Amino acid sequence: MRFWQKLFLLSLMALMLFILGCENEENEREELKLTKEVISSPNAPKAIGPYSQAIKVGNTLYCSGQIAINPATGELVQGTIEEETRQVLENLKAVLLEAGFDFKDVVQSTVFMTDMNNYAKINAVYAEYFTEKPPARAAVQVANLPKFVNVEIMCVAVKTE
Repeated sequence: MRFWQKLFLLSLMALMLFILGCENEENEREELKLTKEVISSPNAPKAIGPYSQAIKVGNTLYCSGQIAINPATGELVQGTIEEETRQVLENLKAVLLEAGFDFKDVVQSTVFMTDMNNYAKINAVYAEYFTEKPPARAAVQVANLPKFVNVEIMCVAVKTE
């Protein structure tokens, strides 16, 4: 075989490999397309506005803030800040479980409170739910919260296993 024939065959093979590689890359991109799934738990309060309890994208769950509404009655939990915080976390737990997640999967949370003087009490209840490898967290005092509650918590969870 002459040199130019070998060169032609090598070029043809390289072109075929390139085309096959492009097709494989396109297939991989198709597999990587993520969908947005709305998560709604009957064991957590219904959304009180135009939002979802949570959105799942791939292995990540974005949970909306929960407040101390008893999902069975639809009424606000009236009581101590500890009781209110516990209901908030139970509501978050219901949403997490509905999506197949748990508190161990939470990687980030944000705690909103109307009085920073409640920080230690909220933190004590929070620690009961995040017992190992607690998530990154922000805790901020705000002027007000929906339905004039004292605490709201939102989180992001990721399935790593």
